[in-house]
Amino acid sequence: MTRAVTRYALLSAMIVVISLFFIVPIPATGGFVNLSDAGIYAVALLFGPQAGWIVGGLSGGMIDLFSGYPQWIIFSLIIHGFQGYVVGQFRHKSLPKQAIGLILGAAILIIGYALATTLLYGLAAGMASILGNVIQSVVGVVLGIPLLKVLTRAFQYSYFKKGV
Repeated sequence: MTRAVTRYALLSAMIVVISLFFIVPIPATGGFVNLSDAGIYAVALLFGPQAGWIVGGLSGGMIDLFSGYPQWIIFSLIIHGFQGYVVGQFRHKSLPKQAIGLILGAAILIIGYALATTLLYGLAAGMASILGNVIQSVVGVVLGIPLLKVLTRAFQYSYFKKGV
């Protein structure tokens, strides 16, 4: 249990730090685009749905807090947590099935934030958020795959290899 908590905390911190280096504000929607999806996808595929849910939700909420977008924290906890959980369900599947998991995760992000943006700022802003979230999801997949390989190697030889 201690190892799992430590692992989730370190992975969440890594995603937050990576994401805070690259934030593109979207004034029309009151939100921003970042690299969090790459980390969430990699963690979910490496460690499964529980890690995807916890790390996704925690890192998504913390990014909002530290980047000055507190109105998004609850939405990010739910959306990124659910995104990580669903992608993590495809952990031990074939590559084509993992691709389906990544597509479902992207759909959760895009639809979730479109709905949240609509709730906060109206339908026009919700529709405007779709393109930015599509871009964030695609970049997340493209960068998440190499990150998955790096994390796999790092955790293969680490203290965290034992236990959950």
